[in-house]
Amino acid sequence: MAPFSILATNHTSFTVSDLDRSVGFYVSVLGFELLNRSARDRSFTEKVVGVPGAQIEVAYVQAPGHRLELIQYIEPKDRGEVVSRPCDTGFAHVAFDVDDIDAVVAAVRVAGVEPLSEPVVIKAGPNSGGKAVYTRDPDGVTIEFIQKSRS
Repeated sequence: MAPFSILATNHTSFTVSDLDRSVGFYVSVLGFELLNRSARDRSFTEKVVGVPGAQIEVAYVQAPGHRLELIQYIEPKDRGEVVSRPCDTGFAHVAFDVDDIDAVVAAVRVAGVEPLSEPVVIKAGPNSGGKAVYTRDPDGVTIEFIQKSRS
């Protein structure tokens, strides 16, 4: 047993290329609430993330029951882009319960984001009988939406 306790999940964080665009997507398209947006002290950031010269701007957006941290790196300029598939080790996604999965699919399509498939019925596990769909945000972060079974 660990000599400490995990008390709660604080947030899930994604690095984005354009903070304005990402905040707009999560707030205007998905209905999140913008909690805070600010630049971070460079010396603090360097120490926490382990990237020399790191300069960031951060926004926190809130959905019921979960907070996302969206980070745009201003420095360093020599940044790469992560491209991974769900089958690749280290792949991650975040899943949100929704009341109308078809409305979510329509909303992300209007925003220019194409889901990876149409909603699919879940046949096993704790969400059995519901529907699920994967989509990506404007930076390619994978988001899953789950509509629980109506029965």
